[in-house]
Amino acid sequence: MEGLVRFSANVLLRRSSFPAIRAQQTISPKKEEEQDALKVKEWEVGMFQNEVAASQGIRIRRRPSTGPPLHYVGPFQFRLQNEGNTPRNILEEIVWQKDMEVSQMKEKKPLATLKKSIENAPPSRDFVGALKAAHSRTGLPGLIAEVKKASPSRGILRDNFDPVEIARAYEKGGAACLSVLTDEKYLKGSFENLEAIRNAGVKGADAILLIAAVLPDLDIRNMIKICKMLGLAALVEVHDEREMDCVLGIEGIELIGINNRNLETFEVDICNTKKLLEGERGQVIHHKDIIVVGESGLFTPDDVAYVQEAGVKAILVGESIVKQSDPGKGITGLFGQDMSL
Repeated sequence: MEGLVRFSANVLLRRSSFPAIRAQQTISPKKEEEQDALKVKEWEVGMFQNEVAASQGIRIRRRPSTGPPLHYVGPFQFRLQNEGNTPRNILEEIVWQKDMEVSQMKEKKPLATLKKSIENAPPSRDFVGALKAAHSRTGLPGLIAEVKKASPSRGILRDNFDPVEIARAYEKGGAACLSVLTDEKYLKGSFENLEAIRNAGVKGADAILLIAAVLPDLDIRNMIKICKMLGLAALVEVHDEREMDCVLGIEGIELIGINNRNLETFEVDICNTKKLLEGERGQVIHHKDIIVVGESGLFTPDDVAYVQEAGVKAILVGESIVKQSDPGKGITGLFGQDMSL
């Protein structure tokens, strides 16, 4: 069973109205100058990314827009909160947090080290092929089942959370692929969960999720090229007509996920799937042989039938099955029939 590694995560954190202050370690003036210059340069790059994204109608900013993030006064560094450096919504907060985490990960594992890890990684499997095979076998959408402990809108979904046991239950219940959430702060996931599932023989990551609400066209194009070089599939997630039109204009797209959840308000409407697949868009998708994945708001056989009739050949589901005492039986309840092999 193929695995999709997800880095997205959501939770709304209450922010203090006071400036955040912390002590700074003593370093040489020259070293401090170099570090400050690097922070400013990184901020400038981030501002350029924000401008490119905004020019394409993307509302999510990649990082705060009002000056470098930290200000220095003597031995202290602090951030003044204002409209420019306070996230507008949950997704933007997540993106800013993830930007900091990735920077820290780069320091711990430089690119050269990462490349060596990739060379020794097991070969990825056919994620797209697994979804097609499941759809062909059952006549129903292939299932990507989420190994997910928490939800930004629902909180903790499962207290007794054993990622390996859940993955095995999904596989036994008929899931074609897995979505393993790795974010720690917001979704209570981890890369250790992914590693544990891989070591248990359920396989590792064969695909990644790209969110069009955050990424400009060029970023999506480049990431798809990198995925092809690494043998990974890319599930590109859209939420509205603008994002769908942009993604349909990119070559090499094999999977498009339609998220029925508004990532800014978190409201869910499964009619969004039908709306985005009507008319010319649906024809283009059919012509390009793109698999559409329905996401969010799917709890019953009627929900699955609705999105399938709209043109969906796969679904990504977490909450409605992971909350069940036996997630495998949760799959049966979702489809209204036994999906196991």
